Amino acid sequence: MKNFRNKVAVITGAGSGIGRALAQQLDKQGALLSLSDVNEAGLKETLDSLSRKHYSEILDVADRDAVYANAEATEKRFGPASIVINNAGVAVAQTIEDLSYDDFEWIMDINFWGMVYGSKAYLPQLKQHKEAAVANVSSVFGLFSLPTQGAYNASKFAIRGFTEALRAEMAGTGLSVHSIHPGGIRTDIAKNARFYVGPGQMTDQKKASGLFDKVTVTTADSAARTILKGIQRKQERILIGPDARVFDAMQRSMPVQYSKVVNLADKASKFIGSKVA
Repeated sequence: MKNFRNKVAVITGAGSGIGRALAQQLDKQGALLSLSDVNEAGLKETLDSLSRKHYSEILDVADRDAVYANAEATEKRFGPASIVINNAGVAVAQTIEDLSYDDFEWIMDINFWGMVYGSKAYLPQLKQHKEAAVANVSSVFGLFSLPTQGAYNASKFAIRGFTEALRAEMAGTGLSVHSIHPGGIRTDIAKNARFYVGPGQMTDQKKASGLFDKVTVTTADSAARTILKGIQRKQERILIGPDARVFDAMQRSMPVQYSKVVNLADKASKFIGSKVA
């Protein structure tokens, strides 16, 4: 895909973070945008930051009928979508033993099923083009697992598995399928998580979010640029940030033993967390 000018691009979770940065960069590059988010105020802020008018909708991606209606409305407005970026996502921090089924279902409904609905609803449109792309945002936690992130890991590993299977099925067609794996990105995902206990047994969400902000090195703008370049280059797995590349290499070199390194890091984070004001 040489450029995004006049391409119909769909972005979920566009009201903040990576989704907003993607919208801003695609707007500058001349794309026609269909933007959605469950947060009305955040979505309005995104729209106000753009140079042109685009289609937008308040959308809960966990609602299958609503996602399909959004796809229909997008096609009616612009014609068939060329690019779909399933970006909407949430987080839960809790041990598996104490994780409630309500929290587990909540995160899977948004992260996994929202991505499934977004992919399947738009596939008929995407396949009408000689060249199109679907990009599903997994995580570095879709490459390796971490204590207290079991539900988040499950949702992000599921996205990766679904996306890799879809890629195999679309081989030989004009549809490129991308699995996106951000490391720590400076967004509000930690602040907005359902937080009970995090790495290092931290139970103070404000303190955990502060530590997250201190260790993240990649901005949402940088992440969006990496994603769009990856789509243009038809890069199948898009790693975002130096931490994502490190963890990817670690998982590849020690696919079983990496958990011992993670446990040591978890103990270290407990000590570091105790020092965060």
